[in-house]
Amino acid sequence: MYQFPSLKHLTAVFSLLFVLSCAAPQQTAEQPAAPQPVTEPAPVSLLPVFEPLPSSILDNGRMWTFEHAPVEYFAETYNFDPDDAWFERARLGAVRLPGCSGSFISPNGLVMTNHHCVRDQITQIGREGERTLDDGFYAVTLSDERMIEGYYLDQLVDIRDLTDLILDEVDSAPIEQQAQVRSQVIQRVQAELSAEFDESDNIVVQVVSLFNGGRYSAYFFRRYSDVRMVMAPELQIGYYGGDTDNFTYPRYNLDMSFMRVYEDDAPLETPFFFPFATQGVESGDGVFVIGNPGSTTRLNTVAQLTYAGQFQLDIIHNFLYHTLNGLDAIFALDPDTEEAQQLRNTIFGLRNAEKLYGGQVLAHRDPYLMGRRTDNENNFIASLREDPALAEEFIPIIERIAEIQELKASLAPYPYLMSIGMEPNSGLSSALLQRALVAYRLNHQELDSETRSRAVGSIANIGDKEAEAEVIMIENHLHYLASLLGEDSEYLARILNGRDKAAFARYLVENSALATQEQTAAFVQTDFDSWSDPALDYFMAFGSTLFDNTMAFQMLGMEENQLETRLGRGWFAVYGTSIPPDATFSPRIADGVVAGYEYNGTFAPAYTTFYGLYDRHHSHRNEPEWALPERWATPSATLDLATPLNFVSTNDIIGGNSGSPVVNTRLEVVGLAFDGNVESMGSSTLILDDRSARAVSVDSRGMLEALRHVYRADRLVREIEDARNR
Repeated sequence: MYQFPSLKHLTAVFSLLFVLSCAAPQQTAEQPAAPQPVTEPAPVSLLPVFEPLPSSILDNGRMWTFEHAPVEYFAETYNFDPDDAWFERARLGAVRLPGCSGSFISPNGLVMTNHHCVRDQITQIGREGERTLDDGFYAVTLSDERMIEGYYLDQLVDIRDLTDLILDEVDSAPIEQQAQVRSQVIQRVQAELSAEFDESDNIVVQVVSLFNGGRYSAYFFRRYSDVRMVMAPELQIGYYGGDTDNFTYPRYNLDMSFMRVYEDDAPLETPFFFPFATQGVESGDGVFVIGNPGSTTRLNTVAQLTYAGQFQLDIIHNFLYHTLNGLDAIFALDPDTEEAQQLRNTIFGLRNAEKLYGGQVLAHRDPYLMGRRTDNENNFIASLREDPALAEEFIPIIERIAEIQELKASLAPYPYLMSIGMEPNSGLSSALLQRALVAYRLNHQELDSETRSRAVGSIANIGDKEAEAEVIMIENHLHYLASLLGEDSEYLARILNGRDKAAFARYLVENSALATQEQTAAFVQTDFDSWSDPALDYFMAFGSTLFDNTMAFQMLGMEENQLETRLGRGWFAVYGTSIPPDATFSPRIADGVVAGYEYNGTFAPAYTTFYGLYDRHHSHRNEPEWALPERWATPSATLDLATPLNFVSTNDIIGGNSGSPVVNTRLEVVGLAFDGNVESMGSSTLILDDRSARAVSVDSRGMLEALRHVYRADRLVREIEDARNR
C-alpha cells in the first residue's frame, strides 16, 4: 500500500536525520560555516558501473504539476480537450491528507480515501466496547458521523511562481552561504504570504522546491479541520491478503473509507468534486491519478542512485527487518491492550516500508534499469555540451557529485548507526540507547554552555519504554549492528565483552543509569566530565571511527545538497517543463492507461472480480490473511460476483498517492489508487518503467456493489448516485 510518510508518534525512518541539531558544526547568522568536504576521492571505486541502454524522456516520469499542466500532451495522447477549467476542476476536487491523498466525491463534503490511510482514525473514533478497526464502521444517519479529533485535510486553492524572487536572493550570496540564505528566504516568504490571510481564512502556505531547487512555487492550501468518519470496512477486507498480498497483483482488496468535511457544524458545500462514473473502465482506457506522490529521485545522478542501491537503501532495509523482529516480539508480550492495537498499525506500516525498500535495493542494482538511467544522464550531458556556458557550469557538478558518492561509500556504514531510527523518543529503537547516543555525542563535540544545556535536557526528556520492550529493542539493535559490521566485528566484541546479545541487552537494562527517565534525570546532574555508564560504552566502543565518519558524512551531505540544487537548474535549462520535477508530496496529476501485463509466465488481467476474492478465500482455507469477515463469508444472493473489484493501470504513482482518485477524461471516479504491484515498487523512485509496473486501484463498480449489497449503506449509496446525476 502506498502511504507517505507514515507512522504516528514515530520519527521518519526514511530521512537520514542526525540525532541532535547540535551535531552540526556551529554556525552564526553573521558568519555561516561553509561545508568542509573531503577533497580527495577514494582511490578505488566502491561503486559499480552500468552500461547504457536506450532510454526515453518519459523515464523521468509522468507526475505533472498543475502550474505547468501538460495540456497539449494530454490532448494528443488521450484525444480530448483538457482546458484550464478541466485542470482547475481536477485540482480543486482533490485533497491532501496527512501522509495520503483523497478527493471530494459529492457536493456535500463527502471524501473518499483508502482504509489504510485512516487506520489510526478508525481506531480513534471507537467507543468503549467497540472494535471499529476490526469490525468496521458505518454512520447510518448524518448525526452518527463521528468527529476525528486532531485531523485535517488540505485543498490546493492557488499557486504562485516564486522562482525569480528566491533565486535572485540566493544567487546574490556567496556560494558557501547559499544554502542558509535559501532556507532563510523560503521561511521569510512563507511567513509573508501567510500574513496576507486572517486566521479565519484557514489558509496554509507552503513554498515548494521543484527541480531540486531549480524552480519554486507557493502553494496555498485551504485547511479543513472538522472531519468526520462516515464509513470504513473491516480491517480484514480493507487489508485483504495482508502483508503477503501487499505489493502484488492480481489483488482482491476493498481498501476504501469515506469521511465528510464539515463547516460551521454542517456538511461543507463543495462545488468541485468527482462524481462516480456511470460506466467503469475497460482495458486501454485513459485514466488520471490526482494525488500527492511523496518523493522520487529521478533527477539524481547515476552515481547517487548507485550509491543509494549499494549502501543507503540496503542499510535502511536491514534496519527495518531487525526493528520489525523486535516490534513483533513486543506486540506478542500483550497483544490485547489499546497500545498494542496502535503498535499493530505501526507494524503494518513498517512491513509496507520493508517490502518497498527491499524492492528499491533490487531496482537500484538492476543492470537494465540502471542502464536506462545511465543513458538518460548521458543524453542530459550531451545536451549540456551543446551550450558551452551550460557545460562549464553543470558538468563539473555532475563529476563532483560522483566523487562525493565514492567518499560516502568509504565512510559507510558508520554514519547510519547514529541516524536511522535513533532520534530522541523514536518508537523504532530503545530509549536507553537513544539517551546513551545523545550523551556520547556530547562527549565528542565542543559546545557552548547554552547548547550543552539544551542537549542535556533532551536526554532527560526521552520517555520510558517497558523494561522487557527495552531488552528486545537492544537485542535487535545488536543483531542490526552484526548484520552491517559482521558477527566477528571488533567493535561488536568490545560492546558485548563476552556476553551473548540477549544477555547483554538485559545486563544493560538492569545496570545502566540511563535505563529510566527518573534515573537519567539524576545522572545528568552529575559532573559531565565524570560521566561513565555501560550504555555510554555501547557507543564508545567504536572509538573515534563512529563520530569522525559521521561528521565527514554530514559535511559531504551538505555539499551534495548544494550541488543538487544547482544541478536542478541545469535540468530545467535543458528540458523546461517537458519533464516533470521529482515528487515532493504536493499535488500532481499522472496519466496512464488501464492495462494488464505479462508476469510469472502468464498474463495478469486488467481487472479482478469478486469471484476471485472468494476463490482466494477458499484456496487458502483456514489461513488468517485470507479469512473473510462474517458478513462476507457467505455472499448475498444480490451480490454480483462478476463485478470488477480491483484493476491495474500504467499511472505513475508512489508513496503518498494512497487514496488518490482515479478518474476518466470527464473527471469521473473510476477507481481509488491504493498500491503498486511488486514490479513497480522498486523502480518507481528512480525511473518510470511501465513494461509491467502498475498502479493498483479499487474499482468504483466494486465499491458501489459492496456498499449496496454487503454493507447495506443505502444513505451513502444514494449520496454517491445523486452526485453523479447532478
